[in-house]
Amino acid sequence: MVKLGIIQTKSCNTNEEGVERVAKILNKLGKKETQIVCLPEQWLKNNKILDFDTTFARFKKIAKEYNMTIIPGAFYHTEKRNTSIVAPIINSEGEILEKQEKIHPFDYEKDIIKPGNEAKIFKADRHKFGIIVCYDMVFSDVSNKLVKKGAQVLISPSRIVRRGIEPWRMYVQVRALENRIPILAANVEDRKFGGKSMLVDLKEKNKVMIPKLTTLNGEVGVTKDFELDIYKKSREIRFSDSNRFD
Repeated sequence: MVKLGIIQTKSCNTNEEGVERVAKILNKLGKKETQIVCLPEQWLKNNKILDFDTTFARFKKIAKEYNMTIIPGAFYHTEKRNTSIVAPIINSEGEILEKQEKIHPFDYEKDIIKPGNEAKIFKADRHKFGIIVCYDMVFSDVSNKLVKKGAQVLISPSRIVRRGIEPWRMYVQVRALENRIPILAANVEDRKFGGKSMLVDLKEKNKVMIPKLTTLNGEVGVTKDFELDIYKKSREIRFSDSNRFD
């Protein structure tokens, strides 16, 4: 059993204000023994982060205090003159040692960022997870690659406008069904972005897999228990049924 959580955020006037508000939610999730937590993409006021360690120093302390892995979102980050959208991982020791780059820039992002070229696997205790940054969810090969590399759950920092909420929710559920894997997808909720963050679990009934959604409203954090090993057999059957064709 693993406790997985997501946080849905609202607009903030400064990065410091946003971090302070979310830190209070993280503390609540930590007291519930949540092991992995995901936040949305670009939820801060200024989403160009020069130094993740400085910006998320408060989160690092919370991660270490509660033995919790935190994906604080995904942000513009420049390294060696290359700008990417990066999702850093704060491990349970309170250190940022790994990150996932956004592989598919969306629209205007194509003129700004360098795309990532690898779908990576990360570990929290004995659990393996992959990160799908927002628009990467549209491309089925990203989630499929992560699952075939051993991911047991997919984490998706997202920022979806209101008119895109329904297609987004469909994409997330389909990726969960295709790969027989739970997904946590966090979004921003304000006048422009539509919220509806979700934890997608799967339940099998008479050989039919049904997605079970927990949906968030407002600025809030939610944690849920998952048995990640129960999907393994169904996943193996699904992948073995796939035939090659021209």
